Amino acid sequence: MASTPRIVVVGGGSTGAGVARDLAMRGADVTLVEQGNLTHGTTGRMHGLLHSGGRYAVSDQKSARECIEENRVLRDIASHCVEMTGGMFVKRPEDSESYFEEKLQGCADCDIPAEVISGERAREREPHLATDVDKAISVPDGAVDPFRLVVANAASAQEHGARIETHSKVTDLLVESGEIVGVEVEHGAKSGDRVHGVQSGRETIRADHVVNATGAWAGRIGDMADLDVAVRPSKGVMTIMNVRQVDTVINRCRPKGDADIIVPHETTAILGTTDEEVEDPEDYPEEQWEVDQMIETLSELVPMLADARSIRSFWGVRPLYEPPEVGSEDPTDITRDYFLLDHEERDGLPGMTTIVGGKFTTYRMMGEEIADHVVSKFGMDADCRTADVPLPGSEEFSVLRDYMDEFGLRSPIGRRSVERLGSRAEEVLGTGEPNPVLCNCEGVTRAEVRDAISQAGADLNGTRIRTRASMGNCQGGFCIHRLAGELHPEFDEATVRDSWDDLLQERWKGQRHALWGNQLQQAMINYALHATTQNRDHDPATQPVDFAAFDSGPGSDRRLGSDTVGEAADGD
Repeated sequence: MASTPRIVVVGGGSTGAGVARDLAMRGADVTLVEQGNLTHGTTGRMHGLLHSGGRYAVSDQKSARECIEENRVLRDIASHCVEMTGGMFVKRPEDSESYFEEKLQGCADCDIPAEVISGERAREREPHLATDVDKAISVPDGAVDPFRLVVANAASAQEHGARIETHSKVTDLLVESGEIVGVEVEHGAKSGDRVHGVQSGRETIRADHVVNATGAWAGRIGDMADLDVAVRPSKGVMTIMNVRQVDTVINRCRPKGDADIIVPHETTAILGTTDEEVEDPEDYPEEQWEVDQMIETLSELVPMLADARSIRSFWGVRPLYEPPEVGSEDPTDITRDYFLLDHEERDGLPGMTTIVGGKFTTYRMMGEEIADHVVSKFGMDADCRTADVPLPGSEEFSVLRDYMDEFGLRSPIGRRSVERLGSRAEEVLGTGEPNPVLCNCEGVTRAEVRDAISQAGADLNGTRIRTRASMGNCQGGFCIHRLAGELHPEFDEATVRDSWDDLLQERWKGQRHALWGNQLQQAMINYALHATTQNRDHDPATQPVDFAAFDSGPGSDRRLGSDTVGEAADGD
């Protein structure tokens, strides 16, 4: 066994990235592999809530205590990823008074700061609340950018020597002499070699230990070694609105139910959520009625939602887990706690540990526990530092720093750039070159896009998760071609076109169930822009044009459609 243990972490969501960072900071030789981009699974499909623990203060107090503890940690180490909006559990006349009191007592029991405020005071804070809201409980909820936070964890892991491999799907676990000794990986299998800048093919990665941090996919990894990891995936549907109808997290103060939360997130508001147990984490897309129901139900709390425009919907699968002997029938009854499964202890097969369950807010705590578990196996004397060392971008960060004049940016753009980049703002924006805005909806500048491309390569979806470009009101209609243009001349035309198509398709799939009224008009504008003016629908009636021929001058035998340049110009 190597003196420095080689650890493979499978899964590039919040938990996997957190585990990789923690182990790398302790001196382990870490390789993280993820089948898609970072945040490909559940993490990239959450509603952006930084839990105070209030949602679980009655039903799951252990999870509630963990949430408020990690809420405080993340405010310190990931300040550029967090917006402390505050939250309110609001009570309507038909909601139970006894449950309201139970919620308040639960918060007290879990050390969650909570204050009862009147309906009038709640509406002073959020003017668009329904006029018949009786009262509310104020709690320290917040909004968190999952993409930015996971990328920051991966960047920190790399800074400490970790290898991060995205678009690398584990196809098998290596089992030798009754022990898991590594993984078989297929690189580039997800979306094509050119786009993601990886070499296609299989690789055997040998390891002293494997960490299965794949969330809802943990059972599939377990199956590769005949291990039963009984994850119970639960689907949650969410809808994104065109603007922030509220600036505070709004929760309905009632027992479990669908459509009971509104989370302000960047320039939008996210409505959530449903809770439906499913068998396959990939085969259950949202349906039109779920989106309609979400808007109708939450309009009882914020009436203006009924007339607002939803720009897209999406669904994620919670990786819920409970010991098989419990057997809850309702997924809302399953604990949101996390579980560490040592397969040597549980199944007699050493070499792998699985982490399942938990919440996004508790990702760092989960990473610490599994890192403690792994290093103890190898006798490493290294303490966890992830609760104290800021993530890249949050060192000495304050959103109040004024970069706008220094970098020649309009105030709203400058503010949003600094919020995204944190302490890296000066490094990224201070290029001395022209820095126009490429994505108007999200206020993303060329400097940010080029910085993201330097990390993500020719993967425009990777650029999206690092910058939020194309995630605003127009859903990329007015900026995707500009983002694609930034890939030239470093990447060839075929690579740029493939990446462009990938991003267009990713943006489209979330809009299908929101296509009515104004959003249908927006989608048709986007179609007209990209299909008719840029042929992104690849109309077969349009012959490919060799643009290089235009640079060859008269007499060239390069083809322009069906005519040669020389013929078209008659030798002139």
